[in-house]
Amino acid sequence: MVARNRAQVARLLGEGPSDPAEWVWLRQVHGRQVVSATAAFEDPPEADAAVTTVVGLPLVVMTADCAPVALASPGGIAVVHAGWPGLEQGVLGAAVDALRAVAPGPVRAWLGPCIHPARYEFGTDLLERLVDRLGPEVAATTDAGTPALDIPTAVRMSLARAGVDDLTDVDVCTATSTDHFSHRRDGVTGRQAVVVVRTS
Repeated sequence: MVARNRAQVARLLGEGPSDPAEWVWLRQVHGRQVVSATAAFEDPPEADAAVTTVVGLPLVVMTADCAPVALASPGGIAVVHAGWPGLEQGVLGAAVDALRAVAPGPVRAWLGPCIHPARYEFGTDLLERLVDRLGPEVAATTDAGTPALDIPTAVRMSLARAGVDDLTDVDVCTATSTDHFSHRRDGVTGRQAVVVVRTS
């Protein structure tokens, strides 16, 4: 099933290698490690972001509530898996820095489907840590009135601290969308992939 789905995505993508095994996959660990890629890795590295300047080389992250973020600047791209631990550790800032190091210029960002605060109840102790790190704007409440973390706002605040204000948010909550996987909603679940490719 997974192999079939990946092959279907490759056909729809129409860019880069048609075999997903030739794409850049990561062993995501909820950290801030960023890797630079010039080709697919034989053994996916432990990292939560990847950058490349190579035209036609797809970069992939997998999510099921965490935030998938694509970055682009003249001459380079990056993809980031940003859950709350990565946001706390500064994975987005690290990815922006890594992208600018290989492809200087203005950075644009896109935020894919992720869980929204109305469905993301969050422990108060952890929430205080994110507030200390990113600001009070990231604290919210669920539909039930309990404390929540606002992941889209946390992404926006993290990018702003890294000097990126050009952010497009698809504004889809994984926990309420029947078209997306959500770990918080379903427990054991699949993952959706965000694939980023430099085309020129």
